[in-house]
Amino acid sequence: MDRHWAASDANDFEEEHQIYREDAVLDYPQSGERICGRRKIQSSRAAQPNRKRFTVRRIIGAGDLWVTEYLLAYDGLPSHTVSIMEFLDGKVARETQYFADPFEPGLSRAQWVERIA
Repeated sequence: MDRHWAASDANDFEEEHQIYREDAVLDYPQSGERICGRRKIQSSRAAQPNRKRFTVRRIIGAGDLWVTEYLLAYDGLPSHTVSIMEFLDGKVARETQYFADPFEPGLSRAQWVERIA
């Protein structure tokens, strides 16, 4: 997992995608997209016009299910991201990614809020 995220941050698309099975499926539920196949997943990421950086906050999991929480910045604009990876025979068979943009705390709870980075 650490090698995968380090390669993602370095835009090393070949190393980044070694973790995936040839028939892997990647879902983006918020946009309703599905990409089938390791090469298509890799090509879609290599074609992104943005400069991206990854800051992994935590990786948790066991066996065939792993979750990574990370900050993904495209051209310096942060998006809080969760990746859920399901493994089969030691490689990712399915990944689902969720993205959330930062927002200001609501006024109704502002008096109890501590700001985090």
